[in-house]
Amino acid sequence: MKPITSVVRLGLTRGWIEFWMNALSLQGLIGLFLAPTILLALLWMFRVREVEGISFALLMLPGFLTLQLTQEGLMGVANKLAFDREDGTLLRAKALPQGMPAYLIARVVVIILSAFVSLMLVIIPGLFIVPSLATVGVSGFVTLVWVLALGFLALAPIGAVIGAIVKSPSGAVGLSILPMGIMIGISGIFYPLKALPVISEIFPVYWIGLGIRSALLPEMAAAAELGGSWRPLETALVLGAWAAAGLLLAPGFLRRMARRASGSEMEAGRRRYTQS
Repeated sequence: MKPITSVVRLGLTRGWIEFWMNALSLQGLIGLFLAPTILLALLWMFRVREVEGISFALLMLPGFLTLQLTQEGLMGVANKLAFDREDGTLLRAKALPQGMPAYLIARVVVIILSAFVSLMLVIIPGLFIVPSLATVGVSGFVTLVWVLALGFLALAPIGAVIGAIVKSPSGAVGLSILPMGIMIGISGIFYPLKALPVISEIFPVYWIGLGIRSALLPEMAAAAELGGSWRPLETALVLGAWAAAGLLLAPGFLRRMARRASGSEMEAGRRRYTQS
């Protein structure tokens, strides 16, 4: 078997096993189901209300999905990388032949699976809570898939950079909350954007929200958007630009993180947990 094939297979296998080990633990189950359960409860509460003939729950759903994807892409990625450095996972990967490439592949698998499952836990039950979702059609769900995929590629490298530069998981949470809060706050994922400055269009969260709304909401809802349209081409271009820039920059930060990983750093992290 060629070395590259072996590394890819090892990384995919490790990522799959690690995802299920985390997902089936008590802490993993709580983390996986808590946010979707809260979001579904809110959808259920507002399922019978309408705004100008559109289900209020349907209007809320794109905002919930955008929020969840942003949390997974920024805070989730940053947290996972910071934990791996502090608990010695990264150090052990460095010590093995081809350990770092396999580790990075496994980390990508875990992150993608976690984001996918958490989103499906909202979308699939949402089909039954929000009946109008059934009328979205194949084209709507195709749009939803490419927007979620491209949006995740735009956000995950930002989370990877944050996870690579912080010194602890608590630092990852603190540093990722700030950009996440700013982008969510000015991107209009829960309210009309016309009252906000156009600077929000710079950030990927606005375009993710716009793309998800274009997939799930009826055509008449586009009148409330900037420019009065869904702008699918602009959505793809902006998210693609963020993804390309992030994928170019993030590997350098990850290599720097790997070089800095040491036994003394791991021991310092262990002492922090012992004293807390």
